[in-house]
Amino acid sequence: MSRFGNVFTAVDKYRDLILKAERYIWQNPEIAFREWKTSSYLEERFQDLGYRLVKAGNIPGFYTDYDTGRPGPKILVFGELDSVVCYEHPESDPETGAVHACGHNAQCAALLGIAAALKENSVTNDLCGSVRLCAVPAEEGIDIEYREGLLSSGIIRYYSGKAEYLYRGYFDNVDMAFMVHTATRGKGFSIYDGAIGNIKKRVTFKGVASHAASSPHKGVNALYAANVGLCAINALRETFKDEEHIRVHPIITNGGASVNAIPSEVVLETYVRGISIDAIYAANTKINRALAGAAASMGAGVVISDRVGSSPLVNNKALIKAAKIAMAETVGAKNIEVHKKTMTASTDMGHISSVMPAIHPYITGAEGTSHGKDYYITNPEQACVNSAKAQLCMISLLLSNNAQRAKEIAAKGNYPSIPAYFKKIDRLNKNIDAVKYLKNGKVIL
Repeated sequence: MSRFGNVFTAVDKYRDLILKAERYIWQNPEIAFREWKTSSYLEERFQDLGYRLVKAGNIPGFYTDYDTGRPGPKILVFGELDSVVCYEHPESDPETGAVHACGHNAQCAALLGIAAALKENSVTNDLCGSVRLCAVPAEEGIDIEYREGLLSSGIIRYYSGKAEYLYRGYFDNVDMAFMVHTATRGKGFSIYDGAIGNIKKRVTFKGVASHAASSPHKGVNALYAANVGLCAINALRETFKDEEHIRVHPIITNGGASVNAIPSEVVLETYVRGISIDAIYAANTKINRALAGAAASMGAGVVISDRVGSSPLVNNKALIKAAKIAMAETVGAKNIEVHKKTMTASTDMGHISSVMPAIHPYITGAEGTSHGKDYYITNPEQACVNSAKAQLCMISLLLSNNAQRAKEIAAKGNYPSIPAYFKKIDRLNKNIDAVKYLKNGKVIL
């Protein structure tokens, strides 16, 4: 019998609560910083369990603490509120294209299960310290224009939910953090060394409108300037070092207003991803130069807005060891996979791992293509219930025996202060009017 039998019994008691939450959130997907319905649903369930919530207020989400009443470290556990956009998915919102083809609905259901089980004395009577449970918005880095509007109006300082919450002080005095993400492949649980980070970019090419047939010579075609820019980015790809995992994947979000007019404004959105802040910064400098040169070659202007996206995730080695034990108790040791490599996707959990010990494992339970039209949670028992069990086993392992394991992990590692961290990443934020035309005919990039 598992030494965590009390945990399993407690979670099973709330199985229906967990699975109902997964279905409700799946059926009500919402895009980043607009997850009001999802947040409200979880708020009501948490309050029914007796939790007092600290709400973010002008953006969705909240956090709450379960305190054992005995001194010890504070562990932060996340559930992500937002969905992706995939209009092709049969169950996407027909108006917004929103769909949880990312598995965040399962995360939130598991978080609710953890909250419920923590109220059982059998789970917590031997633990020291506290657990901060956080329903956080805006992990997926989509809809840059909307986020920029929130930033410009002073509602947010950072594009991602975890960075914004960190900046607001919601994670002050937290000692370590973890979350579990749903996966479409693997045996049970899987852990990687980490994931790459990114900058989020919005690039506006500015031309001059003119009739496309009778007077194209009087116009400056912003779409052609954007095309030259895309070609320039592609020509740079062989200069990126393989080991730095640079990824650039632009889309055109505004390609012109009328087919019979020379486009005067074209907008691109893209990420620049990489394995370190320095690698991202260097690659982004090249890309900005290429975009400016492309605009200048066509006589166009270009405005580049760079914003901090996600920092690279580095999973804490001591937490990996603890997670392996907790996960093995849940699904068996043979179903744990530890990959000695860095994923080339990004997560804003990287902000958290930059300032404290953190880990971001994966659990199976979904099928299809992540963010794609065929993604579904096909095994909610695994993706939600077993996820909650494993995370509670993790909490128990860290906070039992006078929280000795958690204290040892918290005492190790050289992490910057939160203000020092933000000072470092803020150098990635830029607003650049990248081409200037002088009266003497010279062009300055």
